[in-house]
Amino acid sequence: MSNPIVHAFFIGRALADTLYEQAESSLSNALSEVGKLDAELREQLRQFTEQVMERAKREEEAAMQGRTGTTLISSDGESADLQSVIDELRAEIARLRSELKQYRSPAP
Repeated sequence: MSNPIVHAFFIGRALADTLYEQAESSLSNALSEVGKLDAELREQLRQFTEQVMERAKREEEAAMQGRTGTTLISSDGESADLQSVIDELRAEIARLRSELKQYRSPAP
């Protein structure tokens, strides 16, 4: 038989090696799971972003159906932006109101 102290040393060494291997395996598995989770979350985020963009595109197309563009052809043949046409019409209305007000007021 061998010496009990030597036997205890080898048991302790085997225990330490086994615990080290188990810890290494557990850490590797945990990191692997974290990596998988990260990849799955990124994929889900990418799919969610695609769904949002597709829905926005469909809703935009549905809203724009039946509408004319924001560019108009003016009487002189040049294209004009809708907002600038509206602004010009408002200015003309204000000018006509002013002239009408002057016409209606009694002359001194």
